[in-house]
Amino acid sequence: MPLARTLSVALVGVAGRLVEIEADLSTGLPGLTFTGLADTAVLESRDRIRSAVQNSGFGWPNRRMTVALLPADLRKHGSMFDLALAMAVLAAAGEVPAAAAGGVCWLGELGLDGRLRPVRGVLPAVLAARAHAVATVVVPAANAAEAALVPGLRVLSAGSLAEAVAALRPGGRPLPAAAERAEPTVDPAVAVPDLAEVVGQPVGRRAVEIAAAGGHHLLLEGAPGAGKTMLAERLPSILPPLEESEALEVTAIHSVAGVLPVGAGLIQRPPLQLPHHTSSMAALVGGGSGLGRPGAASLAHRGVLVLDEAAEFKPSVLDSLRQPLESGRIVLHRANGTVSYPARFQLVLACNPCPCGARKDADCACSPDARRRYRRRLSGPLLDRIDLRIPIDPVSRADLLAEVAAEGSATVAGRVLQARSAARQRWAAAGWSTNAEVPGPVLRSRGWRPERAALGLLDEELERGGLSARGCDRVLKVAWTLADLAGCIAPGRREVAEAISLRTGRGVAVAA
Repeated sequence: MPLARTLSVALVGVAGRLVEIEADLSTGLPGLTFTGLADTAVLESRDRIRSAVQNSGFGWPNRRMTVALLPADLRKHGSMFDLALAMAVLAAAGEVPAAAAGGVCWLGELGLDGRLRPVRGVLPAVLAARAHAVATVVVPAANAAEAALVPGLRVLSAGSLAEAVAALRPGGRPLPAAAERAEPTVDPAVAVPDLAEVVGQPVGRRAVEIAAAGGHHLLLEGAPGAGKTMLAERLPSILPPLEESEALEVTAIHSVAGVLPVGAGLIQRPPLQLPHHTSSMAALVGGGSGLGRPGAASLAHRGVLVLDEAAEFKPSVLDSLRQPLESGRIVLHRANGTVSYPARFQLVLACNPCPCGARKDADCACSPDARRRYRRRLSGPLLDRIDLRIPIDPVSRADLLAEVAAEGSATVAGRVLQARSAARQRWAAAGWSTNAEVPGPVLRSRGWRPERAALGLLDEELERGGLSARGCDRVLKVAWTLADLAGCIAPGRREVAEAISLRTGRGVAVAA
């Protein structure tokens, strides 16, 4: 048959678009021509496909071949199309039944010897195939565990081109289901440090618990060695496990970024990202050639993004987080198009009070101007989006040598889960799950505003300029989280007062 069709998937961010591949054999000078906005990786596949077909024992058509990737106005990138392109050419040449090859979505990169190599983005690609009512998908064996996460369609795995072709021929051995071939899955986010390892720091521990309970952003400022980084790294250990829809979303982002380990299953724990302070803007929010890949902010989706030594980051890099902190998404505009990645994370900033990082103010060698310049690297608009601003004092000798074990993550996680359940039940009708997601106008409306005495505290802070309008809304969000942790129906004067102190850093105290 001179004309054959197969199916594959093109990824735009974490969304997949079904691509129909048509191969036509005609008279003329032998060669292979692509149409349909194929990038360099797709164009180079003509050599990979030819070697793979011949080394697998099949004949290469000595005719003029035209391959169209449709829709033609959608850019195609990556090596995921190799298998689909090879099957389309073989079907057009009569090596495999065209009808059998045409109803299957083929995903995978071909080696020169015909082996199928794993590709990134298999999970969102299979999800897209299911959304377009494709009945069967074939993936490389190394991607079997990832593809098996998607129910509702027939997912098969192949180790080589020859294995895939044999399964389509009459009497051939059928391909195994991906679930049968999948190895025991591993959650790469399971191994997280425990909060029990943090010595002392009752104020910091309280702030981390509040941040986890309400989904709030956090700033930890103190001398080196006080435990700021330890507290930040242990925040994921007290967060609730991801729900199935969240886990699929997070795993899809890691798959598109190419950081999902081979054989890994769903990421069921909130992820943690710790980019170095020398990271570029593209590394933090995403970018690169073409449409751009997800950065650390998107890889921290539904988890925690920790910026240690935050004041050492470039101010422009830090300010690039302002928009995703509000919207929960990162939109990258490029000449080739626009791509959007989810980025609803909890931001934790940890920094020293001055460049020299002296443990005592008396030992600080920085001038007042140097200290001010250092603090101004964290811009006002960025800090205005941080709910909790906590000073961290050095650990005392008594706490460091104490024999009493600190409270572990499991115990704190139980309280966090209880508080989150209360918030989810309260906001379920509106589709919110944490207090941090609730818009300010809702919290200021008649049905949800605190009692008059508590509002008086906010009025005083607004009057003297201690809070902005956004800051007022964020204080109300933290107050509701404090009420959930205390088991109260609604926040009162005590919760609002503590929320104000947690935001301003003045008079921070540990609740009894």
